[in-house]
Amino acid sequence: MKLLSIAVPCYNSQDYMNHCIDTLLTGGDDVEILIVDDGSKDNTAAIADEYEKKYPGIVRATHQENGGHGAAVMAGVHNAQGVYFKVVDSDDWVDTDAFAQILATLRELVETDRAVDLFVSNYIYDKVGAKHKRVMRYANAIPEKKVITWDDVGVFHKGQYILMHSVIYRTQVLRDCGLDLPRHTFYVDNLFVYVPLPYVKTLYYLDVVFYHYFIGRGGQSVQEDVMIRRIDQQIKVNKLMAQQVDLKKVENKRLRDYMFNYLEIITVISSILCLRSGIEENFRKKQELWEFLEQNDAQIYRKLRRGIMGRVMNLPGKLGRGIAVTAYKITQRTVGFN
Repeated sequence: MKLLSIAVPCYNSQDYMNHCIDTLLTGGDDVEILIVDDGSKDNTAAIADEYEKKYPGIVRATHQENGGHGAAVMAGVHNAQGVYFKVVDSDDWVDTDAFAQILATLRELVETDRAVDLFVSNYIYDKVGAKHKRVMRYANAIPEKKVITWDDVGVFHKGQYILMHSVIYRTQVLRDCGLDLPRHTFYVDNLFVYVPLPYVKTLYYLDVVFYHYFIGRGGQSVQEDVMIRRIDQQIKVNKLMAQQVDLKKVENKRLRDYMFNYLEIITVISSILCLRSGIEENFRKKQELWEFLEQNDAQIYRKLRRGIMGRVMNLPGKLGRGIAVTAYKITQRTVGFN
């Protein structure tokens, strides 16, 4: 059995996937790299097959009809043979020194029967043209180099969330939680991180900058104009987060509070994108989202709606929308989220 399975979802990735995969190959025999060609129309499939041929026992290439990012991730989960599982998108890459430290730590945890459910490390926003590249660290909230429970976790800053870039899950946790990401849907990385959290009993944090999250490729899904065009998919993920996890049943209060804050910020992002679009139809979609949240769980809805951000997002009229957008811009600058 491998120590770590890494899924690399690829769709028309021929121009950048080599750099990603080459950094992952430094993990050696402890790692299996699952290149998932999601119906690419360029040379991605041939590149994947060449890697599998050149690195047998380490690289496996999978080819499937196009199903989107979620379908590619799920193919990785279904095929994974490693104790742990990570997703690395094909336009991102990892720091090889940090990778070596992480593998050594995972190996020690497994060999000493202390395998944790969730392993957390840092990531960097590798933004094109940025002089200062922001690093997301967690040392203020998570004790380092210790096997801990949620009771040991402190308070996260606003804008500080455990995202797909920072997580390595124990593979069995992903299977036990019934993870099933929707097809042909962007932004499912939020579901990938969020849904398994109630199944995490132990975690470990290593304060190293491991994942390079590349920002700047044209048409990238996280660009605001792209997100507005795909607002239906953002809202779909938002609703699934609310549906698939009953926060009232999350036993640990610190985890429950963290997950509520996560749901809150995703709901704020959905709302602000609708408002930023300036399109009447999207204003109605925002309203419908909040109505859905109320129908899904009135108690959670009230908490979301009565919070500062919930109130601002639902200020009435054109003036209210203007205030919400201004508040968003200020928060974006001060907190620094993308």
